[in-house]
Amino acid sequence: MPRRVLVTAALPYANGSPHLGHLLEYIQTDVHVRARRLAGEDVIFMWAVDTHGTPIELRARREGIDPAELVTRMHAEHEQVYRDFGIEPDIFYTTHSDETRKHAEFIYEKMQAAGQIEKRSTRQLYCPKDQMFLPDRFVKGTCPYCSSADQYGDVCEKCGHTYNPTELKEPHCAICGTTPELRDSEHLFVSLGRFEGFLREWLNATKLQPAVRNYVMRWVDDGLRDWDISRDAPYFGFSIPGYEGKKFFYVWFDAPVGYIGATQKWCDEHPERAAFASYWHADQSQDTEIVHVIGKDIVYFHTLFWPAMLHAAGYTTPTRINVHGWLTVNGEKMSKARGTFILARTYLDHLPADYLRYYFAAKLGPEQDDINLDMADFRARVNADLVDKAANVASRCHKFIVGRLEGKLGPIPDDALPLIERARERLAQVPGLFAEFESAKALRLAIEIAEEFNGYITVQEPWKVIAKDPERARAVCTAGMWASKVIAAILKPVLPKWAAVMEEGLQLPAPLDFVNAIEPLPEGLVMGAYVTLAERIDPKTLEAIIEASKETMGGAAPAAPETPAYTVEPLAAESSIEAFSPVDLRVGKVLAAARVKGSDKLLQLTIDLGPLGQRNIFSGIAPSYAPEQMVGKHVVVFANLKPRKMRFGVSEGMVLASGAKDDAITVLELDPRSLPGEKIS
Repeated sequence: MPRRVLVTAALPYANGSPHLGHLLEYIQTDVHVRARRLAGEDVIFMWAVDTHGTPIELRARREGIDPAELVTRMHAEHEQVYRDFGIEPDIFYTTHSDETRKHAEFIYEKMQAAGQIEKRSTRQLYCPKDQMFLPDRFVKGTCPYCSSADQYGDVCEKCGHTYNPTELKEPHCAICGTTPELRDSEHLFVSLGRFEGFLREWLNATKLQPAVRNYVMRWVDDGLRDWDISRDAPYFGFSIPGYEGKKFFYVWFDAPVGYIGATQKWCDEHPERAAFASYWHADQSQDTEIVHVIGKDIVYFHTLFWPAMLHAAGYTTPTRINVHGWLTVNGEKMSKARGTFILARTYLDHLPADYLRYYFAAKLGPEQDDINLDMADFRARVNADLVDKAANVASRCHKFIVGRLEGKLGPIPDDALPLIERARERLAQVPGLFAEFESAKALRLAIEIAEEFNGYITVQEPWKVIAKDPERARAVCTAGMWASKVIAAILKPVLPKWAAVMEEGLQLPAPLDFVNAIEPLPEGLVMGAYVTLAERIDPKTLEAIIEASKETMGGAAPAAPETPAYTVEPLAAESSIEAFSPVDLRVGKVLAAARVKGSDKLLQLTIDLGPLGQRNIFSGIAPSYAPEQMVGKHVVVFANLKPRKMRFGVSEGMVLASGAKDDAITVLELDPRSLPGEKIS
């Protein structure tokens, strides 16, 4: 009996419309699931919309509706968008469900009975006007790290720092603007340190990318902090047993339980497939594999809190967690001003979903590197790979056979057999590549097959041969149609509609998979009319997407003035150590370096800061370092400086270096084993 495989994507939050950054992960998950099914595995895709927390509460208040009404509306919008992108989970449920609530309460009660939850009085911000404690998103103020104004009470959107609401400078209530008071409130904490031994064992046994495992182990080594799992009313979520209507589960306590709730719902509705216990109460060493696909911003929750909760309550723990990077557009963070903050629906109004599915899958590998949606490269990749290569094989051969050879297939010619053998060898690699999230390599094999058979057809010239030897022309094009079938099988997890067109055109007796794709095509089979598989992308269409995104997001913002990269105020003659507390120094790995045209002093550096993403930094080190000398170095980055627009572009940080005026500059280098994004204290 094959192992049961349960796959999840991170739960989309019901506070806004899906954008292309969301689609990166969901397409990756859908491709992984489809590919493993084509390899004959028993795979289910459990998914839900994340519905609880203060952002939901706040938006519902602004709209004057009940949070449950907002959640229902957003769930429907998300579900339709994902369906239109060809993403097909077995269930797309909601965390605001009886199933999720019951499992969350069960986990809580198990942890409480085991003494893993402690009560503790904490100082909380309280609004005297609204007469309520203020959860993190109900309070705004100035970031304690970078001094950016108008930041929420949990994370700074400018510098990325997380903090407690009480750490904000000049806080005010996000609802009425009143300055809050500090008052005592009893909260519930999970003693995560009790799970250190289990977590070390689990982290070593679970399939994680090496960089992710090392990164999480640093957190464990530094000492696990207690985790506040309660929030005061008002809060849209589940009441904590014993505190009904007064205290609620923090969204990150019950949100991942949505994976379990969705599975419960699906199993109850499909008892013939499998029992719920076979997934979440299984002997996973023999029976069940649980795979989570997530972004690198939520690694902490999925690799520490979540397995601890599952272990405490006797649930199956994840077998694998695959972490991907973030999406940039045209080399920069998605920007509303530039029109690169593209909503999924805006894209679909202009282009087929399949093109984006292909582009993402052709860029994704098993690591957590950020993915850049470069519009020029997107157009070139789709036009070259899908139109000029993959579709071209089918178009040339299918049209020729139908138009000039009665639509009948023939035998495979002997001189095509070496190409066919190489295609079979490539196909044999495909299931393992997709299973290991190597979609880019798998798709490259399909394009290599297309390139070889296009070359073969061009050399054989069936359009000339047909005059003297029509059966030879038929055989050459039949080889091309067999190759098109194999190409369609490899593309099928990514482009299921493409495969469906090929299955219908070739009248295949069964849907294509990674096994039957190598079977020969019957001689004498009469094919139907050719159906276009892909069309070229017009650059004007991409321009229209950018312009529509500017309109959707409210138009472009005014350009920032030309200013120096950074200005740093001098310290007083004597300063306390606290003067340095706002400085956020991080390990950065230099991914790319280039000289800046028009400047003798600047290098443009692309630097990986781990969970904080990639940064574009202009550094005045060109007199001392050639670009190739910087690539691969681990350097110290001043990570929470406000970005500044220069004549050459926007600089998003500072690389620390030393040297007196007119002397050689020395960049501060770190141990190459240090992890990008690690905080330096």
